[in-house]
Amino acid sequence: MKHYDGLALFSGGLDSLLTALLLMEQGLAIKCLHFYSPFFGSPRRVQHWREVYGLDIDAVDVGDAYVDMLRQGPAHGFGSAMNPCVDCKILMMKRTRGLLAEYGASFIASGEVLGQRPMSQRRDTLNIILRDAGVRGLLLRPLCAQHLEPTQAELSGLVDRSRLLGFNGRGRKDQLALAQKYGVQEIPTPGGGCKLTEKENTRRFWPVLRHVSSPVADDFRLADIGRQFWLGQCWLSIGRHQQDNEAYAGILRNEDLLFKVSGFPGPLAVGRGGRTWDAEAVRMAASLMASYSPKACRAAEEGRSIAVNITSNGQSSQLEVAPLRESLFKEPSWESARDELYALRKPGHVSGD
Repeated sequence: MKHYDGLALFSGGLDSLLTALLLMEQGLAIKCLHFYSPFFGSPRRVQHWREVYGLDIDAVDVGDAYVDMLRQGPAHGFGSAMNPCVDCKILMMKRTRGLLAEYGASFIASGEVLGQRPMSQRRDTLNIILRDAGVRGLLLRPLCAQHLEPTQAELSGLVDRSRLLGFNGRGRKDQLALAQKYGVQEIPTPGGGCKLTEKENTRRFWPVLRHVSSPVADDFRLADIGRQFWLGQCWLSIGRHQQDNEAYAGILRNEDLLFKVSGFPGPLAVGRGGRTWDAEAVRMAASLMASYSPKACRAAEEGRSIAVNITSNGQSSQLEVAPLRESLFKEPSWESARDELYALRKPGHVSGD
């Protein structure tokens, strides 16, 4: 395996791109790591980035580790929604530190800029990340390095500190000028990187964390597909279109219930862990799912019987139902998730971006 001077965290954003280019300009061999989970990351774009930016990038799946961190409760709390920004950075820094020997690298680089985020990129928070991730002296932040203490890579002369920068604050003017200097033709757009910062996604994800005893990454991938409904611990996901229906195939488990209206076009629905459901929950789920098939609803109004096929563990059964939108299965709300998240906030927590 090729040996590298440093490992750079690469989100796909402008700051992480400029960080890699700035170090490569010094003749350093940089391996970029693109972390992804159900909540962030675009591993399918890695090849595109390699070709467009000339970077050496590997995709690294941290989904299950990330879910474990959420399940245990992020040490530095949640932000404005379900986002654990500080603990997220600590997790990725720890994983990168563990990969240094594998790549033969001696330092870590990230695109953080002092003052760019109101909470997670304050000076005190940057120091918390260094401490809790165990990367003090290893983590170089090239875009704002002139405002920070020198790292081992700078003190050893491997990295020329005089060629590092002193960006500060939330503006992008300096970054855009640097991108122009490097001839970057495709400027990454800012923001939108993490689903956990959005109210709509928090509404979908929070019940999984609350009601699934040992959630894994695929549970949150399911929560990101279709419409979500809950009845106690019974969880039903109903597809909205063909793309959703196709996506279910990749995450369906043997013990799940797969619902499909017989003889009419319409959505698929997945009942997670359906073997533990009682008969009434199965019937209500089938009735609710059938209500999203317009042709089945019209047929029911004409007095025709509606059958729903239910498959689990390779065995199928059929259940006659009346399509019914009114149900004890309810869609989760942002307000409910917000109130529970706020109740968990710790005094002085720093993960508020």
